[in-house]
Amino acid sequence: MATTAATAATAPAAACKGKIYLTFDTGSQSQAELVASTLRRHRIKATFFLANEKTVNGDYSLDPAWRAYWKNLVADGHAFGTHTYDHVYAVRDLAGGRIEVRPQFGAHAGHNISWTAQQYCDELKRVDQRFEQLTGGKLDAFWRAPGGKLTPNLLKAGQACGYAHVGWDPAGFSGDELPSEKWSNPVLLQRALQQLKDGDIFMAHLGIWSREQAWMPDNLEPLLTGLEQKGFCFATLREHPRYQAK
Repeated sequence: MATTAATAATAPAAACKGKIYLTFDTGSQSQAELVASTLRRHRIKATFFLANEKTVNGDYSLDPAWRAYWKNLVADGHAFGTHTYDHVYAVRDLAGGRIEVRPQFGAHAGHNISWTAQQYCDELKRVDQRFEQLTGGKLDAFWRAPGGKLTPNLLKAGQACGYAHVGWDPAGFSGDELPSEKWSNPVLLQRALQQLKDGDIFMAHLGIWSREQAWMPDNLEPLLTGLEQKGFCFATLREHPRYQAK
């Protein structure tokens, strides 16, 4: 009996029929605790892209008040990338390798400014520096441009800075930014369950200001459960063939 029990305990889990890479960008943080607890309950590891965004608490997502939240996610084994410190949108490329950008937060919020590739690199690294201050850990070498908007100069700047850009797959767009009166939660849930396939990168936010009916409370749990029932497993981008460390 003892031998049988030991064999059962060490037997490998059923093989995955596919792997999904969950990613979450910062936002209003209204759903941050829900995401953390749901992933913890399912024993799922995901990748988080961090920017210093204004939250529903009236503070910012990389303020010291969020230290425990990020430290707990580190302890849970998640991966982390930079989303630019001030959530800086690319506008267009300029001559000489420069980039016109528009920060959403910070000293230049709402203004178009011209940056060199090094200035953009410094902006990516600001998140890394704050993350280390808050958690004692380092970011993974991933970044995601706000809005997913890239330009040739921007991509070169990120690569020269040592970060691999990570977007998302068409089926992996959660739709949590879309107007809920046109895109209901049930419609978005069924679209994801029907279209996500092996290797897809899925993207949602830790809270969105603009959507009237939040996506997370209705959809996150059934999405994960539904994908598990279809035989999918989950992993961080550290395990993605395109991004894993060589």
